[in-house]
Amino acid sequence: MFHGIPVSSGIGHGPVLVVGPRSFQISSVEIPQTAVDDEIQRFKRALVKTREELKAIQKELCRRAETSDAGIFDAHLLVLEDQTIIEEVTRLVAENRINVEAAFSQTTERFISALNAVEDNYLRDRAVDMRDVADRVLGNLLGGGTTDPTRNLKVPSIIVGHDLSPSVTAQFDREKVLGFATDVGSPTSHTAILARSLNLPAVVALHDVSSQLRSGQDVLLDGYDGIVIRNPSESDLFRYGELIRRHESRDHELEAIRELRAETLDGVDVELLTNIDHPDEVDDVARYGGQGVGLFRTEYLFLNRGTLPDETEQFEAYRNAVQGLEGRPLVIRTLDLGADKVAAALPDAAEANPALGVRAIRFSLAHPSIFIKQLRAILRASAYGPVKLLYPMVSTVEELSRANELLEACREELKAASVAFDAKLPVGIMIETPTAAMIADVFSREVDFLCIGTNDLIQYGSAVDRLNERITDLYQPTHPGILRLIGQVVDAGARENVPVSVCGEMAADPVLVPLLIGLGVRALSVSAPLTPQVKDVIRKLKMASAEALAQSALAAVSSEEVMGNARALLNRIAPDLDASST
Repeated sequence: MFHGIPVSSGIGHGPVLVVGPRSFQISSVEIPQTAVDDEIQRFKRALVKTREELKAIQKELCRRAETSDAGIFDAHLLVLEDQTIIEEVTRLVAENRINVEAAFSQTTERFISALNAVEDNYLRDRAVDMRDVADRVLGNLLGGGTTDPTRNLKVPSIIVGHDLSPSVTAQFDREKVLGFATDVGSPTSHTAILARSLNLPAVVALHDVSSQLRSGQDVLLDGYDGIVIRNPSESDLFRYGELIRRHESRDHELEAIRELRAETLDGVDVELLTNIDHPDEVDDVARYGGQGVGLFRTEYLFLNRGTLPDETEQFEAYRNAVQGLEGRPLVIRTLDLGADKVAAALPDAAEANPALGVRAIRFSLAHPSIFIKQLRAILRASAYGPVKLLYPMVSTVEELSRANELLEACREELKAASVAFDAKLPVGIMIETPTAAMIADVFSREVDFLCIGTNDLIQYGSAVDRLNERITDLYQPTHPGILRLIGQVVDAGARENVPVSVCGEMAADPVLVPLLIGLGVRALSVSAPLTPQVKDVIRKLKMASAEALAQSALAAVSSEEVMGNARALLNRIAPDLDASST
């Protein structure tokens, strides 16, 4: 039995097909001056062919899956148009007189290494996207193209590999592929997102499963709990057959409540919002029963490219998101990156400890020209529907004041130019550090709303890198100290009549949702596919039970005690949800 991270629910049972990573043997070869133009033309033809391939994959994905996730390949296409990459490859060919394969490989490896070096899992996933594009271009340069490893499958199988690229995953035929498992990966990767779109059970982060299994072996893949079983027994197959029937019944139940409000049994409303990373994802808000977007992460605009986006590009992205929501609210978070994560555009910005360095609002204030473009773009988009502006990781009043000064200057500029915007645009801050939580009463008098980012609040509050596998047991959402910080923020907001939402992973955990509501949280923002199960928990909850759980948690001395009580409550109100697996 192999344990990993479930990223797409479902059960798959069948033979394994182990696929190896695609590798290229690329040598740097000196070329004569007379061959330089031919090499550059060959490069351009490879880019065109790769674009045609990706467009075809995107079109086919739109046909096969009723989803906006085909927009994932917009980022891939942008890599092909990135002038920094194109110019650098051309320069290496012309000046160093080397073959274009070597020039392209050297250039893209530098970008990929920069993304892989950062601590943020989301950004490391973007390195996979760039690798995907680079491999396709190299395949076309070398004349081999890019093949689908499942094309010649005779029997429906479970695909196992070290990693799978988004463009390969998007081509999987549901009739041939029963699911997939990989050594590496994360729930935020584009490969995982596509698995969910295609309804393919998938488990990632299995470490060495690709070397432990052999093609043809019989396996059972559990996309609910993140388990792969080699040679499952009859009792395993019977147990999972029962599990499939239970989940099918539950899926019907969740579908029935999609249009209903997220309110407790005693009539307390909870605003249930959606986290998105791209404008194309706004369609998923209504699809899964969300009430709007509680967190639009704008980082995608700044990644996988050598130049920063201008105001117009950002404005169009934000406007598209606003219009796509058709009147539902949209909270746009300003850039939450550090200098290390846009290193391609700011090559001299390396830091020894980026997590504690110039990131989020600190980065924006340190680079006002970048920040102003984003503020102006958000203001302009606010003319098209209900928009709120959110500053990330604000820890001092001075940071908030400086950000608002720049925002006011942008307002004056747009007003002078007769450009429309919402003059009453609500402004809020992310509470992600203990110091910010401790002065939430001060912030509540200065902003229109607060948003608690529990992922970073736990990380900074507990001094635990949540991506460090050696200390993951210390990353505890139910630590009484963390819960007291959350309670303190909620209470401060309530005293000033300032709404407080939660947008971290805690908000999407069915075990912890009653605890957050008991602490006074009345707005949760989660990834779209998790909306139905969170709504289901809320609709089965009584406030008396939630408040009693919160009171006991604030008085507790250990995380285990709080978690045990939270699991017990979930099992009482929603016994069909297996609390042990969440």
